[in-house]
Amino acid sequence: MGQLFGHTDPAPDAGWTDAGPRKGFFTDTSICIGCKACEVACKEWNQLPAAGAGEGGGLLGSSYDNTGALGADTWRHVAFIEQDSGRIAAARESGRRLVDLGMPTLSPAAGGSMDGARSPRVDALAAAGASDGIGAPGGAGAHAGLDVLGGTEGSAHPDTPEFRWLMASDVCKHCTHAACLDVCPTGALFRSEFGSVVVQDDVCNGCGACVAACPFGVIERRADGVSEPARQRPQAEAVGHSQGGIAQKCTLCYDRLTEGEQPACAQTCPTESIRFGERDELVERARRRVGQLHSQGMTEARLYGANENDGVGGTGSVFLLLDEPEAYGLPPDPRVCTADLPGMYARAGLAAAGMLAAAALAFARRGGRA
Repeated sequence: MGQLFGHTDPAPDAGWTDAGPRKGFFTDTSICIGCKACEVACKEWNQLPAAGAGEGGGLLGSSYDNTGALGADTWRHVAFIEQDSGRIAAARESGRRLVDLGMPTLSPAAGGSMDGARSPRVDALAAAGASDGIGAPGGAGAHAGLDVLGGTEGSAHPDTPEFRWLMASDVCKHCTHAACLDVCPTGALFRSEFGSVVVQDDVCNGCGACVAACPFGVIERRADGVSEPARQRPQAEAVGHSQGGIAQKCTLCYDRLTEGEQPACAQTCPTESIRFGERDELVERARRRVGQLHSQGMTEARLYGANENDGVGGTGSVFLLLDEPEAYGLPPDPRVCTADLPGMYARAGLAAAGMLAAAALAFARRGGRA
């Protein structure tokens, strides 16, 4: 357990004397093409069950989604969200109101194209293609940028398309103030030297306190009560895991980080929608990207998790969204229970002081009558 509230550097405050800069994710949903390579890489590396939530492991029926949500078996989840022109216009207007409140902008000289000559997603895919040789317009992801966004030539504010998909790869937020870690009675969750939150499944007793504490609904207990991959599960019954199941979630590929590798999902993402690195650098990169999109008329672009003054102290996983958080199933104002501790301590202190004052007054009056 580290500091429960207020500004903190998670790893050093948790006792790591040799901790380096905090690591995290930056997920840019504006260039996600929904390929689910991150989901597959996560499941393969962490040996998670392959079956999805849909019948027989197939699609859910409501979208091109087969896993539905984050959970014990799905540590990366790619959401597919359909939006019509009305919802897109509403997202753009809500983003414009955020801009009016001081969201970052970017001058043309700093990289933004004020004339909006191309669709932002096409620009992003082109940039991705320049760095890794794939995803450029006309390549694997070109249809997403050209057909979905449909930016208007020569306009700083592209026309609202009639339809689009929002595709976003969700993951554990690795909160600065992690309620799951703070409420764990056995110490099964710990803060790593990278600033992430990791579950030790052999210490978890399956009480589920962390499940209720997570403001994002990320952590979940396994329904079958075991942690090992499916092909090894018969052995797990002998080690005494509780019937309710142990808690599981993304570890930021802790085993890979200790070997100097990056998480499997970021390693696999073909458009670099998922980036891994030092959190402070990722946040700066994310802010520049938001400014670039704003300069191209996409005022709906906004950051999620970058604010250190929010109810969880900011998150290790930062997202660039193209609509309000609720559209992605994310809480608009996440808050951990420990964030209320200062107020609770203050009220408890006032109550104790009042009781002491009343007792002292009572003794004083009794002494006077004697």
